[in-house]
Amino acid sequence: MLIKFAVSNFRGFSDKITWDLSHPNRYDFNDHVIKNGSIKNGIIYGPNGSGKSNFGLAIFDIINHLTQKWKKQDYYRNFVYAGNIMKPVTFEYHFKFSEKHVVYEYSKDRMGILLSERLTVDNSVKFDYNNQSIVVCDEFPIEDSIKNKIATSTNSISLANYIHSTFPLDENHYLVELVHFADSMLWFSSVEGNQYIGLQNTTETIDEFIIRKGLVKQFAEFLYNISEQKFDFLDPKPNDNMLVCNVNGVSIPFNYMESTGTKSLTLLFYWMCKIGQASFVFIDEFDAFYHFRLSMEVCKRLFQKETQIFLSSHNTYLMTNDLLRPDCNFILSNNKIKPLCDCTEKELRFGHNIEKIYRANAFQVD
Repeated sequence: MLIKFAVSNFRGFSDKITWDLSHPNRYDFNDHVIKNGSIKNGIIYGPNGSGKSNFGLAIFDIINHLTQKWKKQDYYRNFVYAGNIMKPVTFEYHFKFSEKHVVYEYSKDRMGILLSERLTVDNSVKFDYNNQSIVVCDEFPIEDSIKNKIATSTNSISLANYIHSTFPLDENHYLVELVHFADSMLWFSSVEGNQYIGLQNTTETIDEFIIRKGLVKQFAEFLYNISEQKFDFLDPKPNDNMLVCNVNGVSIPFNYMESTGTKSLTLLFYWMCKIGQASFVFIDEFDAFYHFRLSMEVCKRLFQKETQIFLSSHNTYLMTNDLLRPDCNFILSNNKIKPLCDCTEKELRFGHNIEKIYRANAFQVD
């Protein structure tokens, strides 16, 4: 699990911003959103321009050099904080793997070139690459000539990737678990179509996926159960790549009938079919096109998954103890991110209307 993340000098974040998921409060309700002593699910709120989308993207930077999965193509166009473009962007990930505390830190320049890299396991440094020098623990006997080549290379080689691909490691080795976690992360958004990062390295249309997997009936049931929309889908014929509906005896392609909200639900269905393969999921502005009650239904389904899933939203209707807890609702503002329970001196209980408290401006991040 990801239990802590920090980034500095990234896009709009001039200073270091830290997100700690490792210290949930002692609430006695909705304990399904806590897993292995860390927060499994949550929602990030914040005013427009506070950096919710950029924060989500920052978490997924690790995909860019540890995996071959799909990446956001214009990601490095606006990478470094504009006020200090010569300063590196630094990332810090804390993971809990098989009771081991794994800390992976690195920095990049404004073009995304890896400048430094450090891996620590239970306070023991496994490797440290910085300023064109490399220190590696005895567990990985790398010859000095190889170290020099890596340190002086111009193609930004990741030492973590090199060790992972060179040495035979057990499947439960901390480095194998680190790379596998990064390889299984998923970020997606429906605001500008099907945008995603990670989890898979191929593209396909959602209609093709649903037809190929034989999920037409399940898709129709999903739309009805979650939004009460009823579609009469025709049985696909061999080689069909488009969903078609029957409307009073007339065949109409489904994509002609979809509203913006239904398109967003279609995308959600697609990724929910794959979320079981994911290690960590971030859905940006997940309910931009949803009715507020539909947003609640979506959250209930997502948060029942075993996967670590976080959402960003402006919908304070979701800020209720019936769905989450005060330690799982986060406010991002002024280069800080904190759970609601740390934004007030008031003791928050299950019966409190935390949305009303939030609207009264009683939660202060500073």
